Amino acid sequence: MVDLIVNGKLLKLDAPPDMPLLWTLRDLARVTGPKYGCGRGLCGACTVHLDGTPVRSCITPVSAATGKQVTTVEGVGDDRVGRAVQTAWRDLNVVQCGYCQSGQIMSAIALLRGNHRPSDADIDAAMTGNVCRCATYVRIRAAIHRAAQALAA
Repeated sequence: MVDLIVNGKLLKLDAPPDMPLLWTLRDLARVTGPKYGCGRGLCGACTVHLDGTPVRSCITPVSAATGKQVTTVEGVGDDRVGRAVQTAWRDLNVVQCGYCQSGQIMSAIALLRGNHRPSDADIDAAMTGNVCRCATYVRIRAAIHRAAQALAA
């Protein structure tokens, strides 16, 4: 049994401590934003935040999340930075198939929390490891710049 705080809600879940956080979220907590992509922490589709830090939930044991705030894409809309990123994503029609986008959004939010005026190089570095099979990278970068402008206003 583990106690997780997911998107601000305390959940008591029957999960072994070595169960990947991704499967705990998807199968036990029924939070489906984080996606399974590679199972090795390489593609970024499963990215969530632990106490504000982006992690790959497919390789993070649920025991590492106990006592920490777990935030998924479903929980970012109440946050100023999260709203700015979501709005920019929507305004610029970033999503094509959408499979990777929750991970992309979580990485973008983490970037903008630490860097309010990222350069293209900053964005590329922060988003490395988030794979988009549809190659929406140009739109992703533009949306991050748009969100940064909105936050600066």
